Amino acid sequence: MEISAQEKVSIPAIGESFPQMEVKTTHGPKRLPDDYKGKWLILFSHPADFTPVCTTEFVAFQKRYDKFRALNTELLGLSIDQVFSHIKWTQWIEEKLGVKIEFPIIADDAGTIALKLGMVHPGKGTNTVRAVFVIDPKGIIRSILYYPQELGRNMDEILRMVEALQLGDKEGVNTPANWPNNELIQDSVIIPPAQDVFTAEKRTSEYENFDWWFCYRKA
Repeated sequence: MEISAQEKVSIPAIGESFPQMEVKTTHGPKRLPDDYKGKWLILFSHPADFTPVCTTEFVAFQKRYDKFRALNTELLGLSIDQVFSHIKWTQWIEEKLGVKIEFPIIADDAGTIALKLGMVHPGKGTNTVRAVFVIDPKGIIRSILYYPQELGRNMDEILRMVEALQLGDKEGVNTPANWPNNELIQDSVIIPPAQDVFTAEKRTSEYENFDWWFCYRKA
């Protein structure tokens, strides 16, 4: 696959619907995002099969797969490799490392999906960077992460993001830095700032706070 450095990278935006597409995976063909309707989805790309950092990432994702599923969340990998390469690599992981990869991997051997999603960046070769799309049950992109090829991801942070987004949707709150271990308010959540003077005047009597614009409560 040849990627021109001048070719424009298209990056879907947070808050947009994930683009409709049909993909070939190690679990058969899938339609995105329709086949995951009603579930959260972590779609992540990796530079290539049979590479050390990617192998550690797949093991790390699989080790946390039960935790993701407990959050009604599925995992879906992607790289610019053929499906037989994905199959052989996951077999190697199971045989050599004792970890069976249970989630599917998209075989984007033509690279068209990676290009459409902005996973191939000029100056980084023809492999995908380490992109992560967090997609909600309605098919809306809620978060996007990009890591360079040489840096493995923190799967616990991705788990934290899903949990925090779900909590925010359920209770209409925001989550602070390093939640649930924030340096100021520990595992509490933040009340969205007041949008009028009357609400602002009541806030300090309704919630724990540092001021009317910084109120918080237990989740």
